[in-house]
Amino acid sequence: MIKVAFCDDDLSVLKELSVLMERYRVERNQDITYAAFHSPLELLSEVERGTRLDIIFLDVLMPGQDGISAAREIRKYDTSVKIIYLTSSSEYAVDSYEVGAYFYQLKPIWQESFYRLMDSVLRECRKNEKNSLILRCKTGITRLELDKLKYCEVTGRNLLLHKEDGEVLDSVGKLDDLCEQLKDYECFVRCHRSYMINMDYVKSISNKAVILSDGTQIPIPHGKYSELKDKFFSYFFRKNQTFLAYLNSFLKFPCEGES
Repeated sequence: MIKVAFCDDDLSVLKELSVLMERYRVERNQDITYAAFHSPLELLSEVERGTRLDIIFLDVLMPGQDGISAAREIRKYDTSVKIIYLTSSSEYAVDSYEVGAYFYQLKPIWQESFYRLMDSVLRECRKNEKNSLILRCKTGITRLELDKLKYCEVTGRNLLLHKEDGEVLDSVGKLDDLCEQLKDYECFVRCHRSYMINMDYVKSISNKAVILSDGTQIPIPHGKYSELKDKFFSYFFRKNQTFLAYLNSFLKFPCEGES
């Protein structure tokens, strides 16, 4: 289900957005829930309580706190939500992209442009959802792109998720639960009771450790080497076969007698 929030100090705008969203939800047969907020403080309070939102329509100019500063606060808790600014002026367009705005929508909002915008942002949400993981970290709610996850380790009751750029995300959870979430992604393998690796980052495997592309060594329990080696070769054989099949569909090799 996609969760949407509208935030505007103008009640007529909130009503208009609710009508458009309900019409869109029914006509497009989309699983969407939405809520309206009359002030940024109301919205921030909801985000601080841990409510995860997929899309926020946020007015730029509001009394007390403007939409730009509100977005900066929201980003402290949620780096993934798509923020769409609403305004009658393009004056703050540059500032809006400093806080990772998805779009800058000028008022008034017509049904055609609203539908077009929703079609676009929902495609982006679903694409991200398919290849990513939503985590509750110490820094807030974060979307982790799975192809950027090198490995994960357990420390006490926390999961440390190591990304390719060196960033480490600290999330409360169990490795058993994470492995279950990622069971359909064959690149992820649990090589140790405290470690899960992404085989796309494996450089070599010995009978004592997995060596990743950056030199990190992940220990292998006694007797696990053969099983892990077989999984590694099986994964890359299937991956390369898929790649070759893809290439062959685009390349035409000369038949006998052709030059």
